[in-house]
Amino acid sequence: MDRSQKQVLITGLQNELKEASTVVVSHYAGLTANEMTRLRKQVRESGAQAQIVKNRVAKLAFAGTAFEGLADMMKGPTIIVFSADAVAAAKVTHNFAKENDALQLVGGSLNGVTLDVNGVQALATMPSLDELRAKLIGTISAPAQRLAQYTSEPASKLARVCKAKGEAA
Repeated sequence: MDRSQKQVLITGLQNELKEASTVVVSHYAGLTANEMTRLRKQVRESGAQAQIVKNRVAKLAFAGTAFEGLADMMKGPTIIVFSADAVAAAKVTHNFAKENDALQLVGGSLNGVTLDVNGVQALATMPSLDELRAKLIGTISAPAQRLAQYTSEPASKLARVCKAKGEAA
């Protein structure tokens, strides 16, 4: 790879990282080709992206971004998984690492804050943005449903009493 190709790769990776809020770094030594394909598929399905790049290229791409702190983690055969969703990259990587011992979490970064392995695992156990939205909507709509139920209940009781009196007469 000559310098111009390397620069294009670095620029492309930097542009993708600008959209990301989370980056997770893992070692993939020992994963088979089928396992790597399954990992990439799961990453795509979660809305994240995964890339295997040379460590030197990744370090150059991290320079000048919020993820500069990850440069020290780039040793050995590494894969970076990144996403705009704060928990998607961590969740898919963590879940895959639980199933496959060959994938070792190294660390990550959330909006420029460098995380160790425990930080990535904690991030992975958090609910996703969609789950939080669903909980919020459920919490907001529950009182309104109860209010509608309670206000309509006396009228329905009165209607049932009138109907019963009418049928008895």
